[in-house]
Amino acid sequence: MSRYAGFKLLIVDDHANNLFTLRTLIETHMDVQVLEAISGQDAIDLTHQHPDIDLIILDVQMPEMDGFQTASLLKLRKRTRDIPIIFLTAAFKSEEFQQRGFAVGAADYLLKPIEDNQLINKISTYFRLIAKERDLNRVLERKVEERTRELAEARQYLENIVSHMGEALLVLDPAGVITLTNPAASRMLGYSAEDLRGMSIGDVFEEEGDEQAGAFMGIWLEALIRTGALNKIEARFIARDGRRVPILFSRTAIKDAEGNISDIICIAKDMTGYVRIERDADPTPQRTAHEASQENG
Repeated sequence: MSRYAGFKLLIVDDHANNLFTLRTLIETHMDVQVLEAISGQDAIDLTHQHPDIDLIILDVQMPEMDGFQTASLLKLRKRTRDIPIIFLTAAFKSEEFQQRGFAVGAADYLLKPIEDNQLINKISTYFRLIAKERDLNRVLERKVEERTRELAEARQYLENIVSHMGEALLVLDPAGVITLTNPAASRMLGYSAEDLRGMSIGDVFEEEGDEQAGAFMGIWLEALIRTGALNKIEARFIARDGRRVPILFSRTAIKDAEGNISDIICIAKDMTGYVRIERDADPTPQRTAHEASQENG
């Protein structure tokens, strides 16, 4: 049998002989630390002094504050509400008192006389349950720590990608307000990340052919709701110093569980220095004068 070293048990009884008998029995079979209280108030005071108490064996019949009142107060306090309480009584044996004991939060209600081995087995059962719960909590804590570390590493990895990507990144809320940027966006626009955060996309964006600047956000949203993404749009950024920076722009909508747009991801490639090739409306090749004379000849 396990000796349950490291556990702490509080026994509460107003009779010193009962405390001595119970302590002797427990210490004969277990290596637990036994604390003694001779009243309900004494028990409550000890739980404040020893916040690591694992189990309480509580007599019902005590003067001033009986076991039911003591248990009720212990269950009201956050630090003691989860400590299992075993009532042990020789006087209050009726079904009514047993139900009252469970109603105030007792884990068990034992009647005297009780056989020594039966009581030790009962105490051992609770210590085993507590040990299993602690083992499970340790496993869960370890898994949480591992998951937290993995998420931190993944977040750092993504932050590195975003920080070092050559294209400007702007994340908008559905109203077109900038909520997140990357260093490339700051370099391209001449604003710090703090300055950009909270600005409207209309403050830094100029789409070609957009004569109704105040309405284009609504047009964006309508298109994004239909398609989910708008790619390779020729537009211009308006830099802090007033420069127009030609860009190739893409927008992607992120939707929440209800299907509503929660964020809009905008990526812009600086097209400064790239030559734009204009195409004629009439795709038919034009003949030279020499070619025409050859045909007429």
